[in-house]
Amino acid sequence: MKKYILSAFVAACAAFSFTSCVGDLDTQPLDDNNLVSEQVYSTKDGYMGMLAKCYGSLILTGQKGGDGGDGDLQGANEGYSGYVRLLFYLQELCTDDFIMPSSSNGLRKCLNLQWDAANASVIKWTWSRLYMTIAYCDEYLRQCTEENLKARGVWGDLQNDYLAQRAEVRFLRAYCYEMLCDLFGGVPFVDENTGAKDIPEQMTRKATFEYAEKELLAILGDGSTNEVLKDAGANDYARVDKAAAWFLLSRMYLNAETWGCGNRYSDCLAYAKKVIECGKYPLASDWRQIFLADNDDCSEIIWPLAQDGQKAQSSAGTNFYVKAFVNGAMNGLYQTGVETRGWGNVRAKTTLVDAFDPADVLFNVDDVWGNGKADKRAQFMTALDGQRKETWDDKEAMTSTFTCGYGYIKWRNVTKDDKEAPAGTNYSSIDWPMFRTADAYLMAAEAILRGAGQKSEALKYVNEVRNRAYMSGKYAKAGVRSDVSGEIAESQLDLNFILAERQREMASELTRRTDLIRYGKFTKGNNWDWKNAVRLGEDVDDHFQLFPIPESEMSSNPTLKQNPGY
Repeated sequence: MKKYILSAFVAACAAFSFTSCVGDLDTQPLDDNNLVSEQVYSTKDGYMGMLAKCYGSLILTGQKGGDGGDGDLQGANEGYSGYVRLLFYLQELCTDDFIMPSSSNGLRKCLNLQWDAANASVIKWTWSRLYMTIAYCDEYLRQCTEENLKARGVWGDLQNDYLAQRAEVRFLRAYCYEMLCDLFGGVPFVDENTGAKDIPEQMTRKATFEYAEKELLAILGDGSTNEVLKDAGANDYARVDKAAAWFLLSRMYLNAETWGCGNRYSDCLAYAKKVIECGKYPLASDWRQIFLADNDDCSEIIWPLAQDGQKAQSSAGTNFYVKAFVNGAMNGLYQTGVETRGWGNVRAKTTLVDAFDPADVLFNVDDVWGNGKADKRAQFMTALDGQRKETWDDKEAMTSTFTCGYGYIKWRNVTKDDKEAPAGTNYSSIDWPMFRTADAYLMAAEAILRGAGQKSEALKYVNEVRNRAYMSGKYAKAGVRSDVSGEIAESQLDLNFILAERQREMASELTRRTDLIRYGKFTKGNNWDWKNAVRLGEDVDDHFQLFPIPESEMSSNPTLKQNPGY
């Protein structure tokens, strides 16, 4: 099913500009593109458009597309302020994965782990983006009730679907609170019952976790509500189902102990196994095809955020992950899918490169897909003139010319047969894989090693992921090297191996900071390029395990308590 379903919904959606996390959307329009609630919710298409707005707020940036102005967040740089681009700065740039020398909008502070409550716009915009999505979800839940549907004459069109759609929106809101819990700890609470003039009360981190957990269990059908998600695999493309809720619960339970919410590893394992065993989202036969312009037919992606080079344009979604990771010269060596439009301002840190066998790292101009590699995940660009692995120049200083460090070419705006994306090369058509099944395998394995099951079962899960990466065993394919098995022995498997495997499997997919914190290796005892602005890195204070509540929020809500250290 083509990804256009979401962009078609967006076309029907009323466009609102975000002002605050509890702002009233029922206002007079500023122009003909901004509609008031009674106009929006007068038809089925209007309701579906607003549902799409809830989803689209996590991948799009404004009302016109392609950074065309009228952005969602007032005062924010539209190109920088899209959700999955912001998370790159907060979840990847500050870790052992990537370097981005830019100093604008607080990026150098993120790279060096030196941010505070005032000096990194990208932290404030991430907070605002999550609360904006919550605001859209709250508004949808206020409007999508049996009473309103009947009063507006759309009950006949929506009576069979609206409860499941309300469950989807509650999922999206729970996801936002889970991410706020991860990034910021205890945060202000707003829902559909919060008034525009109410001052939100701050929940503890534990209460934030428990709210998201309760919502997810409810929409999975615990009996507390009749608003239940559709079964795994039963919803339209790019819309969530029960498998997405199982996955999110598994992720929450894996991090629960770190977040002060108790040992929940057995629950993590149980829900990860639901994802794996439901059979609706099997591992893709080729890891590389998860990150291409036709990944809308990828079996493994449980919850994608839809992108399209014509109908859902943004510089802040997968467009960033293609263009920032390549430069124009690379297009002469392989098909990037963006021709010479690459920005080339992100490079791999030495620690990411060193996570792979050196024999797999080198780029072969006669084998641009890496078919001859053992581990097909070692997707680096090493063939540019003068290119070096180190992220410093001959003076051992950071460079802003992007000539130091290897490129990371996991994301390609081409189809699996190496053809240009149908929508062209100006913007990416790669859907963002929010949740995918390989992550569930690795979560299950980690939960087992933390005490939830038998090590032999963990080994089975890890080896499944690795055999796919090496395309060995049942994943072997003609023309692709498969003589090296990805399997490891049980004696090789421990928690440190899982952490390293997560880096190889999930690099750039916005989990690395959370993983390192869970392992106690984010702030101390594990250093990498430019941590604390030192070439080889050095320890920083533990308060950097949480981001600060933005200073602007502290000023507007004096009841908020700032995170320690800020």
